[in-house]
Amino acid sequence: MIRLFTALSVPDEVAEALARRQTGLPGAGWRSADQLHITLAFYGEIDERRADDLSVELERAATGGPFEIALSGVGAFGDGHRTHAIWAGVTASERLSVLAGRCRSAAERAGISIERRDYRPHLTLAYLNAQADPARIGAWIADHNLLKSPPIRIDRFGLYSSVLTQGGSRYDLEREYVL
Repeated sequence: MIRLFTALSVPDEVAEALARRQTGLPGAGWRSADQLHITLAFYGEIDERRADDLSVELERAATGGPFEIALSGVGAFGDGHRTHAIWAGVTASERLSVLAGRCRSAAERAGISIERRDYRPHLTLAYLNAQADPARIGAWIADHNLLKSPPIRIDRFGLYSSVLTQGGSRYDLEREYVL
């Protein structure tokens, strides 16, 4: 079994700019540069045969040519009174939404069931532990909410494997698809 997802990588200069913001919030497990990405679709644990089928189907998703996206603003995910992640937003992009939809359709064609929910593109900056103070989280978001990146050219996406370790997730690029 292999845990897979498709995602857009982040250029080094964007990762470096984000790293300068990843400070000042106790209880935050900041994501390293090699962990920063914008997920297109999460497939979960699948067997090797289905992974091969998915890889072939993703070739069909790699159409339409390059496009641009940009990061804009920050926010948080949580349930109830517990915030569990801080993210950078991605400006609305029809081309990005179409690509994410194609990646989901590739899973269906490969016989992989994935969770149905609206696509909300974001880049996770940190996961928060239970000790993270809600007031400090709110202050961090207010301080960084004007985040804007220059345009980011998207000319490829990747199929990544994810291995859960005690120190967090490790992501390996399994295959790259040129748009």
